[in-house]
Amino acid sequence: MKLKLVLYAIAATLMFAAVSVSGQSYAISKVRIVTVSGATIENGTVVIRNGLIESVGADARIPADAQVFDGNGLTVYPGFIDALTNLGIAAPSRPATGGPGGGAAAAAAAAAQAQPSNSNYPAGFRPEYTSLDDIRAAESQFEAVRNAGFTTALTTGRERIFNGQSALINLAGDSVSEITVKAPVAMHISFSTIPGTYPGSLLGTFSALRQLFNDARRHDQLLKMYAENPRGMKRPAADRSLEAVIPVVNRQIPVVFVANRENEIVRALDLAKEYNLKAIIAGGQEAAKFVDRLKAQDVPVLLSMNFPKRTAAAAPDADPEPMDTLRFRVEVPKTAGKLAAAGVKFAFQDGGAANIGDFLANAAKATQNGLSKEAAIRAMTLSPAEIFGVSDRMGSIEAGKIANLTVVRGDIFGEQKTITHVFIDGKVFEPKPPQTPAGRGPGGRGAGTNPSALPAVAGNYAITIQAPGQTLTGTLNLTQQGSLLTGTMVTELGTTTIKDGRVTQTGFSFGGTVVFGGQSIDFTVQATVTGDRFTGTVDSPQGAIPISGTRNP
Repeated sequence: MKLKLVLYAIAATLMFAAVSVSGQSYAISKVRIVTVSGATIENGTVVIRNGLIESVGADARIPADAQVFDGNGLTVYPGFIDALTNLGIAAPSRPATGGPGGGAAAAAAAAAQAQPSNSNYPAGFRPEYTSLDDIRAAESQFEAVRNAGFTTALTTGRERIFNGQSALINLAGDSVSEITVKAPVAMHISFSTIPGTYPGSLLGTFSALRQLFNDARRHDQLLKMYAENPRGMKRPAADRSLEAVIPVVNRQIPVVFVANRENEIVRALDLAKEYNLKAIIAGGQEAAKFVDRLKAQDVPVLLSMNFPKRTAAAAPDADPEPMDTLRFRVEVPKTAGKLAAAGVKFAFQDGGAANIGDFLANAAKATQNGLSKEAAIRAMTLSPAEIFGVSDRMGSIEAGKIANLTVVRGDIFGEQKTITHVFIDGKVFEPKPPQTPAGRGPGGRGAGTNPSALPAVAGNYAITIQAPGQTLTGTLNLTQQGSLLTGTMVTELGTTTIKDGRVTQTGFSFGGTVVFGGQSIDFTVQATVTGDRFTGTVDSPQGAIPISGTRNP
């Protein structure tokens, strides 16, 4: 009997604690509030309770039980939304495909690993694939993105012709159900191919897409006819792929076409018009050439903030870059301003950039090329919420909406800014201040660097990278000359030559690029060295993931 009473008491205590946590209220007072949906409040208060915005305004009352944050000198925005990522999605294992038949072998291996399906279409061309099935929830993987002020992301795969049905997730929470805001949001299609099988060419891809849309329409008709009167009619064969496309051809969910260059955008708009699809363009680097068509067809753009740039210094005897390449590089930062001027709805997305800091830096560059700062903020908040059909719950600072907020000191589009707090579903995070890179103290390049005080990090390391849902192993070979670091990193994803390697007072940092899913993905590594071991993080478009290594004798 006493044992039961003790258990009841413990249960009651836990229930009370849970209610206390979920009922935690916060108030950000004396803060500048950019509501986005309405006028900016120069000196007001935002009250948060139970993960929602309870009240907002110049005269909002601060509850007696609220934890109060002094917002003097700060600005609060709706939480920033990255409108297209693959955050949280585990990287699939990459089978070895050496030898001349690598492409076909890779296709065969992918088909063998594909989940069983009643689809009549090949692996890689199956629209029933949902990103939600591959998302892994772990707050640590989102830390770098949260630190930049982002609270929400649309996530989907970057492989296959059908990249998956995307999910909108909040970047905090310990379970997939907890972080999911909406799923599915859209069907995603890339104009790619399937090596070693049909469609193995872009012409084949467009032909296969048209056939799939036609088949889905016909399948929808047959299902409706059979449901109305099954007697005397052969039962339509079940096909998950066709069933997944039916909501697309019926305009019940949008289809996102990954299209950056002129010919890709034309093909996407033509397909959308031919099949009356509710289309969205993702990437859209040359979308400014088609503002009239985009406006007429009511097609929004998820505009890439991964602006083109020269990746290597020109050799003295190298040929000059083609004029088209130079023009493209100059025109892309102007695209957002031209879309805004034409009344085309658009949102910003990272475009696969390795450093999330490039997102805000290039958004600032867009404001220097014809886009107003107000429109840029809207492209990171309310516009993506409207495009994804969730503006009733996020994207602006209004009572009753999800408490996703980004608090900033300084101009969000300036170099001297600090993200002081991020609220996600009412949970508060305080981003860590960025570390000053070695050799870049107040005195400029080389200031504050004492080579004799730097650790000796050269050597060959056995490394482990804890990617979501997968552990990568390999080697890291480092060569040190003072504070400069060179070398290579070898994993299952291939061999990477490290770049911008630096030895810091506590360890080292470097960048690199891997080819994954046919795309080049940049990353950076920050590590702390203790004796013959190091620990740190790999910062990539998927967020920050742990890396560790042990120096071989």
